[in-house]
Amino acid sequence: MITIRVGSRVHRLLQILSVVGEFPAKSLSLLGSERDMRKLIIKLETIQDYRTNRDGKVYSVKLLSVHGKRGARTVRLHKKALPILNELHPAALGSYLESFHNHVFPGDAAHVWRNHRVAEAAAVFMRAGVETRPYVLPSLQTRNIRHVIPDTPSFYIARNLKKTFTDDDLGGMNKTMYTRMVGALFYPRGCYAVYNTRDAVMKWYGTGEIKAGVLVTDLVRFNAGWNPEGIQSALLLGTRMEVAMHALLQSEKSHRPDLRFDALYHQIHFVPMDVEGIRLVRILTLPDWNERILDALFMKDQRIRPGTAEYDAIVDGNHVFSHLDSDIARLIRFRDTMYLAPENTYEVVCYPWQCKFLQRYLGEKVILSQLGMKAVETALGIESIEK
Repeated sequence: MITIRVGSRVHRLLQILSVVGEFPAKSLSLLGSERDMRKLIIKLETIQDYRTNRDGKVYSVKLLSVHGKRGARTVRLHKKALPILNELHPAALGSYLESFHNHVFPGDAAHVWRNHRVAEAAAVFMRAGVETRPYVLPSLQTRNIRHVIPDTPSFYIARNLKKTFTDDDLGGMNKTMYTRMVGALFYPRGCYAVYNTRDAVMKWYGTGEIKAGVLVTDLVRFNAGWNPEGIQSALLLGTRMEVAMHALLQSEKSHRPDLRFDALYHQIHFVPMDVEGIRLVRILTLPDWNERILDALFMKDQRIRPGTAEYDAIVDGNHVFSHLDSDIARLIRFRDTMYLAPENTYEVVCYPWQCKFLQRYLGEKVILSQLGMKAVETALGIESIEK
């Protein structure tokens, strides 16, 4: 008998699958210990008895089914297990059936990979404490300017963003507008467009992404209670820092500088899809997180005025740049600054997991000062999460 308790691995699986429909087998480490999750999934592919904490009701079903091969291997709920979703939330089953065509999934690789990109992003955010469940989040609207979204971080999947618009809203929502964006993450006084490049170099469709950015900006204006000039920030998820390096190099080869991804978004924060990335998301969704980090790092007389240069402070003659936000768009501009003024001494404050990447990208001249994420979390009043 398996009891479905809040916070248990089975409960975690049910929650993520109720949101994303299917989950990539190769990314189970995002949900906990990969070894434990694999053993659990094998068990849940056979008929088990499940008991709920709420009323003790017992379900005797196969909970999961696994489809596909190698990188396309995907985990889904078994059809006979769908009624268990009622134990999560009264609206969970209805939301699931509406989102996933009454539990019918297209089998082609493009749909599976798209669903996997969304699923990985949702898993990172869910573990970071971001609300991702569409059946819990308030529906967005484009008719009146009012405060709709929660005051805490919330992730709206692109599929649900599309449903917000009608054909009369800025010409409608063409399918191509969200070819790469997997959703939007709202936090107090801020919003990120979210992308997941996984382990491949992201191919950007500039005009489509510009249109998507305009529509997300409208969603912020109508639903967040503040009026942005435009969505300036994005989160780029990937499997490793080398993906960020490849994205940077690919961007620099572009023949249309106005459509480069670092032109579309002024800040692009690379988030590795592991526990460090989960911890980074918790930092990036705090109110005024950037100023709080810089205040903790530097004395007031060391700081330079924002917008005057692509570094943050001058300390003992060193021009110091903080990469604790993992902003690779700003990193491009910082490297340009180094080339334009090679006579200066440059120092970068970074996390240990960023060091190899930064050394390769910036060269041997730069001084790297490592700072553990635990120290940043402590300075911001965040409790560390377990690996």
